[in-house]
Amino acid sequence: MPKGSPELTEARREEIINACEKLYQTMSFKEITMGEIGNVTSFTRTSIYNYFQTKEEIFLALLKREYELWIASLKQTMEQVKEMTKDEFSSMLARSLEERAQLLKIMSMNHYDMETGSRPEHLVAFKVAYGESIRMVMACLHQYFPDMTVGQKQDFIYTFFPFMFGIYPYTYVTEKQRTAMEEAGVNYVFMTIYEITYNCVRKLLGE
Repeated sequence: MPKGSPELTEARREEIINACEKLYQTMSFKEITMGEIGNVTSFTRTSIYNYFQTKEEIFLALLKREYELWIASLKQTMEQVKEMTKDEFSSMLARSLEERAQLLKIMSMNHYDMETGSRPEHLVAFKVAYGESIRMVMACLHQYFPDMTVGQKQDFIYTFFPFMFGIYPYTYVTEKQRTAMEEAGVNYVFMTIYEITYNCVRKLLGE
């Protein structure tokens, strides 16, 4: 355990996560190393190992934070808006993910590598946030669609959450990927995060 107050420990953890987040804006997961992360923190690179042993643990902590921000957004909406139509809910959920593109980007990476490369305590902390996000979406369904059956709500959850893993690759493509699709003769319509999410949610809710 690192020495110092809990406040200092949390501040340094956040600085490391922020450094990873900054690098991830211009570098790929494979390109980012513990050394690269250490170069943009205010303390020595070796000190990082007092908080995270692998870059997978840092990315998992960043993903956890993104889930928590999404949860907070949904909770705020539930408190402020008591009723929604299916269209309004579909739009709200789509907009909430459009605002969390980084959540979707990290989700699209290999979760198996991130989870197997993390110690149990880091994995458990992440799973707590992930589980809370499921409960929050379920709470939204309870509030806005009280006539849905338990089975219908479960079907929504077990379809929507796996769907989220594929949103980013379908909405963010490089010029290289776009050109390859064109040369391959693939007639594909590129959509935004909002558009693809809205359409999915609206279909899941039915008429």
